[in-house]
Amino acid sequence: MSSAAARADRPRTLLAVAGLTAHYGRAQILFDVDLEVHEGEVLALMGRNGAGKSTTMKAIMGLVRRRGRITFDGHDIAAIDPYRISRLGVGYVPEDRRIFSELTVLENLEVGRQPARAGVPSWDPARLFALFPNLGRMPDRPGGRMSGGEQQMLTVARTLMGNPRLVLLDEPSEGVAPLIVEEMAAMILELKREGLSVLLSEQNIAFAAAVGDRAVVLEKGQVRFSGSMDELLADERAREQYLSV
Repeated sequence: MSSAAARADRPRTLLAVAGLTAHYGRAQILFDVDLEVHEGEVLALMGRNGAGKSTTMKAIMGLVRRRGRITFDGHDIAAIDPYRISRLGVGYVPEDRRIFSELTVLENLEVGRQPARAGVPSWDPARLFALFPNLGRMPDRPGGRMSGGEQQMLTVARTLMGNPRLVLLDEPSEGVAPLIVEEMAAMILELKREGLSVLLSEQNIAFAAAVGDRAVVLEKGQVRFSGSMDELLADERAREQYLSV
């Protein structure tokens, strides 16, 4: 195969992060983190609690002080505001959900609405209720009267209302019931089938293995492993050293 043909077969890089550092006050949390997310794939960002997974996502979104190179869909986003990053097509689902507890499910969804984008799925409440049947059964319920798992679903659905090209999912399986975890995994696989890219922060290796194509493992803010999910599953030493609790 020629080099040109080999390049043509490679998936297009949608998000590229290089030399990323991040700080909270004087404390440096990330140290030269490199990662790439390709079109239509799920990259699992893994590590124990405190490894720097959430900080990496916040740094990509411009929510913490950071330095390094960050490009999304050909745009340099390393020095722009979070709302502009969102408008370019990056959806962010934080670990702490941040729903509007006084608003209904439908009203929460409307908060996230953005115009349709060329080349990516367009989401509306009807499509989202098909993806999240639990939400479809409670469109008028206030967010504050939902379970933690239902709130997690609502946060993801609200993010999809922005019609993103890339979704940053921070610990979607954390603290929710096993049935909700299964539904979250099915949702991520459906997003991948729709052609979306997902950067998934996760420490549950079974969950990550069920949905992920590749993995980047962090420890103390540094990349310790980068490779396919199959390679991580086969690397007992890496799993024991960086993921076991």
